[in-house]
This record gives sequence, C-alpha cells and structure tokens, in this order.
Amino acid sequence: MDSLAENSKKSFHIRSNSLPSKPHPVVDEVYENLCRLKASEATSSSSSLCKKLNGLQDLHDSIDKLLRLPLTHRALVDSKSVDDLLEGSLKILDVCALAKEALSQMKESADELGSALRRRRDDTVIDVQKYLNSRKMIKKAMHKVLKGMERSSSQKSDESFEIVSLLKEAEAVTYNSIEFLLSFIAGPKLPSKISRWSLVSKLMQPKRVTNKEDGAYGNEVEMVDASLYSITSHKSDVFVQVEDVQNSLRKLESCIHDLEEDLESLYRHLIKNRVSFLNILNH
Repeated sequence: MDSLAENSKKSFHIRSNSLPSKPHPVVDEVYENLCRLKASEATSSSSSLCKKLNGLQDLHDSIDKLLRLPLTHRALVDSKSVDDLLEGSLKILDVCALAKEALSQMKESADELGSALRRRRDDTVIDVQKYLNSRKMIKKAMHKVLKGMERSSSQKSDESFEIVSLLKEAEAVTYNSIEFLLSFIAGPKLPSKISRWSLVSKLMQPKRVTNKEDGAYGNEVEMVDASLYSITSHKSDVFVQVEDVQNSLRKLESCIHDLEEDLESLYRHLIKNRVSFLNILNH
C-alpha cells in the first residue's frame, strides 16, 4: 500500500508544476485515502460496501482539508474544469440521495414483511408477493440509474492543474463506489422465470448461504429474494420456510441499518465539501 501511494505521489510530481516541490501533508493524505479505496475489494458484499463507505468518509474528510489550502483556491479559480467539478459533485449527491431512498424503501418493506411472517397468517404469500413487487420496482429503478452511470463514467476530460485532477480522481472513485452500492441494492436482473429459479437454486446451496463475502451470490439482499421466490414458485411450504426467511430478513435489516448510517455520514461530508467548493468560487 505504501509503495502504491509513493508511486502515485512520484507520478504527481513528475507531471505537475502547479504544486510546491514538496507536497503538502494534506495532499499526501488525500492520495493515501485514494490508494486505499482503489486497492479495496471490488465486490458488492455488504461488508466490503461498509468498508468502502467508511473509506469514502475518510477521503472526503481529507478533501475538506484540501479545500482550505490556498494552493487549492488558486487552482480552482484558474481551472477550466470548475463547471465539471460542480456538475460532478451534484451528480454524486443525486445518486447518494437515490441510494438513501432505495434503502429506506427496502427497510420499510422488510419491516412489513417481518411483521406479517411473525403473525403466521394464511395469506402470508400475499405479503411475500407485496415485498417482491416492491423489490421489482426498486430493481428496475436502480438498474436504470446504473445504466446512466455507465454512460457518465465513460466520459473523460483533460486537466492541467494537478490539484483539480486530484479532485476529479476522488470524484471518480466516489462515483464508482456508490455504483457498487446501487448494484448491491438492485441485485441481478431476472429476465425470466427460468433464470429466476436458477438463481434460487444457486443461492439455496449450503456453501453459498454461509459465504458472507461472496460478491456474486449470497449477499443479504439476494438471500431474502431467493427465499421468497422459492415460496411464490411453490417450490417450498411457506410455513416450513418462515423461520429461514425471518433469519434472512433480520440479517438484511441489520445490513440496511449499517449502510444507511454510513451513507448518511458520507452524504453530510459531500454536502460540506460542495459548500466549501462554492464558497471558494464566490470569493
């Protein structure tokens, strides 16, 4: 990790005349946080997502310090990419807000389903289908957002000021990390009943159930989906599966709680940095 950060800093000095020969400690701190995030696990498991969100909070805390430096002020005022940075920060806030809303909806649906399962009513399947209908709407919305994010992230720009390039790199890392979160919320696309049951079969394998770090199958969202699809597909008795579903729901609710807390904290960091950024430009 240290060698990665050192190589990045060396490359930074070779390319740039916009910084002093010896970088400010805050610049080093930003680079180190960026390197840690880039080296982190590229999966959409809940544990890796929480680590990413915590890492993003550290990154944007260091960016807050960077925005207070006079050299940053000079670079931003003279940069041709100020409008791009403003637009980028707004896009990130927008996708964060979408993720927050999706998590809130998931939590509400999980709470309602959990209450219905505890009552053990005869029409439990109706409540299960209600949850799955909500999931279908969330999945559709998230996949639509993800498709738009793919187009946006493919856009490149040239920037001569290295401080601004550093801010753009932080923006890209943040954007990509939130993309992982939206993928976690959405889960895989299920275009047909055949593929749906195929997913259920894979998820219900014992090895998959116990593998919490599996980024492709077996995370908390997909395990609940699979259990409920099993019920609505009449592949299992609803009352036999209730306890398993309740256990999966508890894990999902705990996961959502952790993600909501981390995302809310990141959101506050992003708003604070955008305000600082705007204050610089208005002076």
